[in-house]
Amino acid sequence: MRAQRGGFVMGLIIGLLLGLGLALAVALYVTKAPVPFVNKVQQRTPEQDAAEAERNKNWDPNAPLANKPAARASAPATATPTPAVPPPKASATAEPAKSTRDPAAILSGKEPAPIAIAPQSAKPGPDPFIYFVQVGAFSKPEEAEQQRAKLAMLGYTAKVTEREQQGRTMYRVRLGPYQAKDEAESTQAKLQSGGDTAALVRVER
Repeated sequence: MRAQRGGFVMGLIIGLLLGLGLALAVALYVTKAPVPFVNKVQQRTPEQDAAEAERNKNWDPNAPLANKPAARASAPATATPTPAVPPPKASATAEPAKSTRDPAAILSGKEPAPIAIAPQSAKPGPDPFIYFVQVGAFSKPEEAEQQRAKLAMLGYTAKVTEREQQGRTMYRVRLGPYQAKDEAESTQAKLQSGGDTAALVRVER
């Protein structure tokens, strides 16, 4: 057991030494390799640096600003004011309106009298609707007949009509038809004054 432990420790030490050696070799290789995007730039020679210094010896950074005041001063001298043009005057005399009447007819006394044109009156067209006065809608025919009998006692002739509404048959009690809306509204007002519920219904002809 001691021999196995000693062999394991020795192998571990040797592996660590080999790993460190490989890491050191890789580090040396990387430091000697050219760095990307840096070594690709061409190196300047001492002659180029000397020529650059000679060109920059007499360079004045404020030289481009020296000519701007002169240009600004000469600008007002070249500008000439534009004379104001007065607006055209409107003619004081207007042309007389030309008469459409015949001068010869006026002198002879035979000028025809002006024709008066009567304005056209806008006549309303026929009413495209007929009107009913509905005095109730009931789910049972007996109730509709009672309402019709009540209206008959008041002097009104009503009719009971059926109509499907939301899957149910409704029985409507109506007066009419009335050809004029005013007549239907008058009947509606009379029924409402007596305490009955009346609604105006409009139907196309």
